[in-house]
Amino acid sequence: MEIILKEDVVNLGYKNDIVTVKSGYGRNFLIPTGKAVIATPSAKKMLAEDLKQRAHKLEKIKNDAEELAAKLKEVSLTIATKVSSTGTIFGSVSNIQIAEALAKLGFEIDRKIIVVKDSVKEVGSYQAVVKLHKEVSVEIPFEVIAEE
Repeated sequence: MEIILKEDVVNLGYKNDIVTVKSGYGRNFLIPTGKAVIATPSAKKMLAEDLKQRAHKLEKIKNDAEELAAKLKEVSLTIATKVSSTGTIFGSVSNIQIAEALAKLGFEIDRKIIVVKDSVKEVGSYQAVVKLHKEVSVEIPFEVIAEE
């Protein structure tokens, strides 16, 4: 029995894949739970058209992410924070402070897509990664300095 998966199924396939399964597994589990539909010729045509339209949208989203990444490569941030006499920071610098610093420069980046590799607990230079798309990410250097 050929079916079209409507969502990812472990050890079977990913969403929009056309797979062959035993008819009992398809009729008794996958189709009633909404994880798949029968792969009729009309369903295959609809799937092909849907994938074609989605590919165009995904390509536009990726191109927008690449343009933003090119602009972000030129950015270097300086974050001022309260520092003790030994040079350690009270608390730490996280993706929230980096998102706020980017917002001041005019880049509205969601803090959830910013990843700080190291824990920032001292004054110095660090790197943050902004994951704009599953295939597009950019490293942003930032420096932590003592607040005056």
